Amino acid sequence: MRQITLNIKEGKFQFFMELIKSFDFVKVDNEEDSKKEIIANLKEGFNEMKLYKEGKMKGTQLKDFLNEL
Repeated sequence: MRQITLNIKEGKFQFFMELIKSFDFVKVDNEEDSKKEIIANLKEGFNEMKLYKEGKMKGTQLKDFLNEL
């Protein structure tokens, strides 16, 4: 299976999604799940930042972070 990423004008997005879902050979990831995951990740990040500022969590030095990559 191959994957592509498309940028579609907002006004045509719903039409395109209905069209592409009508093909039996195309699998469409649920975009709502992706939005929920993004929001959950942002909330977790903000919570970690709050804990770091309160001194309840220790941060990672940039050089250590980059070395892990």
